[in-house]
Amino acid sequence: MSSYYSRRHLLKIIAGGFFSMLTGLSGMVINSKKLKNKDKSINSIISITKLPETGPWPTVDPFLFCVHHNDNYPLAKIDLSPNSSLSGRNMGNDFSNKDGWSMYHGEKIPGFPRHPHRGFETLTVVSKGIIDHADSLGASARYGDGDAQWLTAGDGINHSEMFPLFDQKRNNKLDFFQIWLNLPSYNKRVEPNFEMYWKEDIPKVSGDMYGNKNSEVEIIAGDFLRVLAPVAPNNSWANDKKNDVAVWIIRLDENGEFSIPKTKSGADRNLYTLKNSHLQIDDQKIFSGSMVSLNASKITSIKNLGKKTKLLMLQGVPINEPIVKYGPFVMNTKSEIEQAFYDYKQTEFGGWKWGNSDPVHGLKKEKFAKLANGRIIKPS
Repeated sequence: MSSYYSRRHLLKIIAGGFFSMLTGLSGMVINSKKLKNKDKSINSIISITKLPETGPWPTVDPFLFCVHHNDNYPLAKIDLSPNSSLSGRNMGNDFSNKDGWSMYHGEKIPGFPRHPHRGFETLTVVSKGIIDHADSLGASARYGDGDAQWLTAGDGINHSEMFPLFDQKRNNKLDFFQIWLNLPSYNKRVEPNFEMYWKEDIPKVSGDMYGNKNSEVEIIAGDFLRVLAPVAPNNSWANDKKNDVAVWIIRLDENGEFSIPKTKSGADRNLYTLKNSHLQIDDQKIFSGSMVSLNASKITSIKNLGKKTKLLMLQGVPINEPIVKYGPFVMNTKSEIEQAFYDYKQTEFGGWKWGNSDPVHGLKKEKFAKLANGRIIKPS
């Protein structure tokens, strides 16, 4: 691909393609049903919303966006690209899931070449596979296989997220969640930065408060049974405990059971189940990918009726501020969105120093993060 996207082409990508899914989400009609609970004292479910087959999932304040990438890439070439024909794909905008995988905006390596953000945070939690990050601050990272990256876009950042493939003998699995968390108005223009949470830093708790041992909770944000997640970035809504932000991945063995404790914070709580899962949540059986909105002031009981699976839980006290979003910019007013576009056209949020719009970081599968100040950190 060309070494740089033109500004005009970048703005076209911003206004359409992947990012248009976010702007269109507010108008999406989703099958959601309120439940008539026979015993509201024990049933914590407020509603069940069927998730779309593709694209982003619905979210609730303070969350803006959530998507689950689950690609089964083919064997890799020596240059980390797919060892498979790319014919029949809409290159540069391939969300087809053809043969079980997509190139997204990548033309050689799958992923998302450079694109801007302002006014919110991205949290990328990778179960399997590798992601290469590069940004306009001059920072970079290679992470995955259990790691998470928490990026505060704040005043504005240009970054790329590419998915290099390493295994030349077996398929390359990529499985991750990307979650967008809003910033309150007083922090929307803070200095951008990112934090790395290596696999070894993210706590996992086996079992629950009732002694069920066939479950595990990965705590990316929040706490469970007095076990604390890594500290959220300083300017994040999640950094203040009273906002009760929690991001958990709950894994259940076959016939596994798990109970989510109640909270008195007034937080909204949503549980996301994957396609082909077979669960019972309180007294409701759920057979497909769904967003289950819960009353967080009550305990929620989950039982896995099918094969081993995982769930995502997002929880937080709402920010309760106006949201105006256009593509990768999320602000409080239309004029702030217009200012974001103007600033990006003028400065490109620091420009781009990487030589091409889709950089990857060498042929060795070695994790690292190089911060904007030049400091290099690696997993312990």
